[in-house]
Amino acid sequence: MEVQKTALKRPSAGTWVSAFRLRTLPLALSCIGMGGFLAAADHLSRWPVLLLCVLTTLFLQILSNLANDYGDTKHGADSQHREGPQRAVQAGQISPAQMRGAIIVFSLLSLVSGVALLWVALGASGLYLFLFFLLLGLGAIWAAIGYTNGAKPYGYAGLGDISVFFFFGWVGVVGTYFLQTERFFSEMLLPASSLGFFSAAVLNVNNIRDLKSDALAGKRSVPVRLGALQARRYHWFLLLAGLLCTVVFVWVRENSTYWPWLFLGSLPLLVYNGREVKRRQTAADLDPLLKQMALATLCYVLLLGIGLLLDR
Repeated sequence: MEVQKTALKRPSAGTWVSAFRLRTLPLALSCIGMGGFLAAADHLSRWPVLLLCVLTTLFLQILSNLANDYGDTKHGADSQHREGPQRAVQAGQISPAQMRGAIIVFSLLSLVSGVALLWVALGASGLYLFLFFLLLGLGAIWAAIGYTNGAKPYGYAGLGDISVFFFFGWVGVVGTYFLQTERFFSEMLLPASSLGFFSAAVLNVNNIRDLKSDALAGKRSVPVRLGALQARRYHWFLLLAGLLCTVVFVWVRENSTYWPWLFLGSLPLLVYNGREVKRRQTAADLDPLLKQMALATLCYVLLLGIGLLLDR
């Protein structure tokens, strides 16, 4: 698809806020919240580090949303065939050049915030750790942009679910915990994996909604590869795998009370999402389930986190 090249007037603040896709932010904050709760349960919280984790994650999520807006329009996934909400570049509200400028700005904001986070968390004494996390941060920036941009965007090869699982699950949760505590325990990968599976479920709803336009544009997302019916079964797998990881995590905790099982309070929200994804067929009907799944994930994090704090 030919990207619009005509000059536009300066977009309004409301147009930019809409392009930021604020409804995606609760999901981005969920992995940081999970890492924060784990550190607080161990009485090892460091609020300056946690707040910088939040800020960096917000910048990265907005960067991802802007890059996806630009990339999907450029590659044709956001076209007149798209049944979901219109995007800013697709609709002509923001020009490609203006969007490229915003992508650069948020890439720099993510980098500066990330470096500040590492400096506060690790200082000058942890050079190798600093470099390791810096590489992870650069990888996160690349992943945010490369999902739909470049000659061979990995989202068009159906690898978005793996990236979301890794960055929203393992990196987000384990990274937030480690930068506060400089500690790691293998059981932490269980709730981190839960966040990864639930985040992939949000992406799966998005991709089921856009299945037709993605197929026309050559975007081989998981639902395009599996087909609508199997993609809905895959959705149940993501939900059940996320729940199972947390069940095992709570079960194997030493000297644990019943409080961590509070996370089961989010079960009705997750079951509702799985049932409605199976039932609803049109893009308009599926679209609200993205926000519902993101909020269900945030509810899960809050309930598990509160349970962990009450467990000690």
